[in-house]
Amino acid sequence: MDLLGLVLRSFMEVLLVGALLGAGLPALFAVGVRVLAASEGRRSHRSAAYAIFALVVMIVLLGIAVIVADGLGVTLGE
Repeated sequence: MDLLGLVLRSFMEVLLVGALLGAGLPALFAVGVRVLAASEGRRSHRSAAYAIFALVVMIVLLGIAVIVADGLGVTLGE
């Protein structure tokens, strides 16, 4: 039963990360676009939209770094 629990836990982790990045990241980008479109020249809204875009770019770059590091045999974070 221990193996089954480990497999189910791993499956749930992959499912959660996939849902978060697969749907959450594009949704976050869409929120940034919406905030930028509604800014009407207000500097605070434009700054918030650019901060959201910067967050999305950082997450994408982090994902690319993890993939490249794994391909090179480097372990990140440990």
